[in-house]
Amino acid sequence: MSYLTLALAGVAVALIAGVIAARMAFARNPRTPRARFYVAVAGTILVLVVLTAIFDNLMIAANLFHYAPDTLMGLSLGLAPLEDFSYPIAVALLLPALWIFLEKGSEQRRQDFSHLVLSSRPISWINTAFPFGAAYLMTTREIDGLLIFGVLYFLIPYNFAMYGINDVFDYASDLANPRKGGIEGALLAPRLHRPTLWIAALTNIPALVLLGLWGSGGAWFALAISGFAVVAYSAPGLRFKERPVLDSLTSSTHFVSPAVVGLLLAGADITRTNVLILSAFFLWGMAAHAFGAIQDIRPDREAGIASTATAFGARTTARLALILWILAGTLMLFTPWPGPLASIIVIPYLLNCAPFWFVSDERSAATNRAWRRFIALNFFSGFLVTLLLIMEWTRS
Repeated sequence: MSYLTLALAGVAVALIAGVIAARMAFARNPRTPRARFYVAVAGTILVLVVLTAIFDNLMIAANLFHYAPDTLMGLSLGLAPLEDFSYPIAVALLLPALWIFLEKGSEQRRQDFSHLVLSSRPISWINTAFPFGAAYLMTTREIDGLLIFGVLYFLIPYNFAMYGINDVFDYASDLANPRKGGIEGALLAPRLHRPTLWIAALTNIPALVLLGLWGSGGAWFALAISGFAVVAYSAPGLRFKERPVLDSLTSSTHFVSPAVVGLLLAGADITRTNVLILSAFFLWGMAAHAFGAIQDIRPDREAGIASTATAFGARTTARLALILWILAGTLMLFTPWPGPLASIIVIPYLLNCAPFWFVSDERSAATNRAWRRFIALNFFSGFLVTLLLIMEWTRS
């Protein structure tokens, strides 16, 4: 698929959805100032296009990335290919209409929409899209339609399936968990359970098939493992999240598998460096899950839910997480420069976890403060990893 085809498809979908949403909103509220709406959309498109032109040209001139020539139609504004302007146009067409549709709709509709979005954990979208994008881009050194499609898939549909399925089948236990109902997890009303599962299926299955058709047998296998892990973690009959140790293994797979898919779709070789980086990432993911499970020990035990934390206890689990983070950092020391610098990134996680070396099961809920810091640390770590990737890009 060429970049132009993907760009036009994105604009078309946004245009159709935007027009439908706007017409429904206007029909329901005839007094809505239509002229002002259209002017606002046009103004938004103009501003976003100008900003895209400026920053696209700056980044391309700095040689931060370039495009596969055979995927472009060849027209550009400065150095920026015209296809890049499809994103601001699509956003400006869709989001204002969606805003009016929800603003003028019923209170119930707005709540349902916000709960569905919240169930995908928007604050964590980048945690799966970034590994795919980084792995693919650092291998091909080019931006093409497959990169854009894969990033968008692992940004939203993938997370909606992973967390939405979990929220559906964990509803009973989530009711008793004080953490749920915010950025750490939605409380989906039972009436939203079936729509959530349908949306997850309709947005994920076709995307997985398309990604598989783009790649080889290895990519199909990685996509199958990734999709299976998403479902198996929460779905009845499998419920890997209730199997100590397997729960952390599966959770880590959720975040590492997009990187593996990115490498395979990009045609990367299985090198010692790739294995070391993926192994370090996997250990990091296991540590994150194990540490995050400590805060739920008491509500999980009351609900009869098993986990690594309920099986080993808060103190042992906290120490296990520390060891796994240390091992992750140690593995990075054996990667080519500037990879060893990444070992420093685990230090904030160790400092965040270390105070709970002696945490008891009774005080396990206190780790929620550290877990919230962990969420913020992920963005800081992502920034540092991005800098390292830029260093590697510019020196090679």
